[in-house]
Amino acid sequence: MNANDSFEVIPSGAALGADVVGLDLTQEIDSAVFDRVIDAWDKHLVLRFRNQNLTEDQFVRFSRYFGSLDKAPTRPVNGSYHPSREEIAVISNIVQGGVPIGGLGNSELVWHQDMTYKDLPPKASILYGLTTPATGGDTHFYNLNRAYKTLPDALREKIKGRSCKHDATRNSAGQLRAGFDENYDNESRPGAIHPLVIKHHATGKESLYVGRRPNAWIVGLSDEESDQLLDEIWQHIENGPHHWAQQWQPKDIVIWDNRYTLHMRGDLDPTHDRLMHRTQIQNETAPAAA
Repeated sequence: MNANDSFEVIPSGAALGADVVGLDLTQEIDSAVFDRVIDAWDKHLVLRFRNQNLTEDQFVRFSRYFGSLDKAPTRPVNGSYHPSREEIAVISNIVQGGVPIGGLGNSELVWHQDMTYKDLPPKASILYGLTTPATGGDTHFYNLNRAYKTLPDALREKIKGRSCKHDATRNSAGQLRAGFDENYDNESRPGAIHPLVIKHHATGKESLYVGRRPNAWIVGLSDEESDQLLDEIWQHIENGPHHWAQQWQPKDIVIWDNRYTLHMRGDLDPTHDRLMHRTQIQNETAPAAA
């Protein structure tokens, strides 16, 4: 029997997340075993693999089981942070010689989905903790299936059939991206339009699809109507219990489904080093209305 033929999936006990125990990611994974991993991922939306001592090649190989990889989206002006693997984004708050060795070190402190301003946002991301602080810097995840399921009936009816424009001009830290103006009206603001409610591709569960709050606009509504409705949705999310926190240990690997979850980083003492590698999985289809 291959050592990877036997593993356990242990739910976190929270609204999402599970540990995959007994799977050695340094080894190749056959299709039958990977099908079980996918089943667990579809059910729990976030999977954690602890104590995985991977080379960069092994990390990329594991990531590719889930689909084609994007090039690293986090890049300084002088090229990639990573010297040899264009699929790996370096996430870090470490500064050497006055130069950051990675990106997003002290940002992404609010709930969001990645790159929903694109017509085809990424399916998932995988984060590999290389240097992790003893406390702080947790990654928080939110189950958007449960957020939709627990919407008040009146609010669910208000958003039925609605779509939302996701702002392309600013990143999740609120910084203006190159090539865009400071201000747009909702009609002219660049960004992709996606349904507010989508359906899970495997389980059929309906899910909110909200991206992030700033500069979002519900298509067809006045600015005031849209803001009021979006505020109701986000208040429901932020007051809800449907989340789980990944408390990092060195060599943890976590994959989350970007389609049906929100994520954010918790507070981190800037004097505590944090270094991670991240890959991003391309999606095959755009989010479809439920």
